[in-house]
Amino acid sequence: MAYVIACGDEGVQINQGTRLGVVGSGFKLEGFSEVVAIFKKLFGDQLYIVANEENDWIKEKMELATWEQTTATAQQQIQALADKENLTYGGFLPFTDPKQLVDGIKGHMVRPHKVHIANNISFTLGGGEQKFHLGRYVISADWVSEADPKFVKTFVQTQVDFYQKLAGDLKLGFTLEETGELGADVAAKNKAVLASLGFLS
Repeated sequence: MAYVIACGDEGVQINQGTRLGVVGSGFKLEGFSEVVAIFKKLFGDQLYIVANEENDWIKEKMELATWEQTTATAQQQIQALADKENLTYGGFLPFTDPKQLVDGIKGHMVRPHKVHIANNISFTLGGGEQKFHLGRYVISADWVSEADPKFVKTFVQTQVDFYQKLAGDLKLGFTLEETGELGADVAAKNKAVLASLGFLS
């Protein structure tokens, strides 16, 4: 099974492969290298990373004016990030029919152009996103029991705050996805960490 680090944007759909949701695919996200190291411990060294169209995080971080600029920049920057973190760059997810990427990975963008429609954030706990649901942003918490709680709090809160900003006045709820190849015990440990840090209240 291919594990694919991809933006947690609700429009990102990995049709073949399993998404590990990280805002902006980890671009300019403090602590991303530490999380990648834990991902490799959990899922093996053969990890993939992909870019996507209309990436709000990259647009903001690079202070870009248009989506056209953002699309070009996202591909360049995520490919460079793949090299830096020794990940396999899987390619780019556009607003088209599912696109075949490398090593059997397939995916695309499915939300409306320039519109966010998610109403909650889903934390994956047991091995990445198991079932796509258009109404949620995805944050991988499959790794949190392996890291220092203070670091986890900062890393996860940064993502939660960004998605809440995209949602505006709509207060995002939280859902959990507890299945996956890591198993129920690991998922329970990760859930306990999130609860202790106040993310589930």
